[in-house]
Amino acid sequence: MADIATLRRQCWLFAVGSSLFAVGTAPGFTAVAGSGATNALCFVGSWFFTTAAWMQLRLSERGTAWWSSAIQFAGTILFNVSTGASVWAHTVHGERRYVWAPDATGSLAFLISGVLGVIVVGLWAPRSVDWQAEWINLVGCIAFGVSAVAAFVTKAGTTEDIGLANLGTFVGALCFLVAALLILPGRRGLRPRPAPPSSTAPGPHRR
Repeated sequence: MADIATLRRQCWLFAVGSSLFAVGTAPGFTAVAGSGATNALCFVGSWFFTTAAWMQLRLSERGTAWWSSAIQFAGTILFNVSTGASVWAHTVHGERRYVWAPDATGSLAFLISGVLGVIVVGLWAPRSVDWQAEWINLVGCIAFGVSAVAAFVTKAGTTEDIGLANLGTFVGALCFLVAALLILPGRRGLRPRPAPPSSTAPGPHRR
């Protein structure tokens, strides 16, 4: 099992998952392909994220980096629930309880994970690839946090700001994609190295 978890696989899984989320929430995509296609892409993408997060947890050393990865992994499971529920939950109660609630909780988990990751790499080391990836990742986590707030479903069944919710997910997914590619072993001739403490996390789907 230990051989399955590698930094290269982790990065590619995050990259594929991020790409699926970015396509699914890209401006205009839902209008053309329909909400069903958006929900399906995000649901599939969430499983790429969960697998990548599991690998990152196995590769992380004990300490702050491990907690960052563990909290991130918990968040990805919540997004599996949220994106899965978005496929079948068509009632106000279902959307509030099974889509938005785990979505918001998962977004909070990512924010905590992202902050812990930044603590590990430090506040200022711009020449470090790990530092660059962590801060880009944190920007993505913040974008998802904004998206979660905007995606709140009222008792009347309306979303607070669906445009902002989708934009936050789209921007966050792009940030996670860039962060994953930055730490990809072999990029620009870089030699493979131990898994960094980054929490290159996926983002939730916003309906």
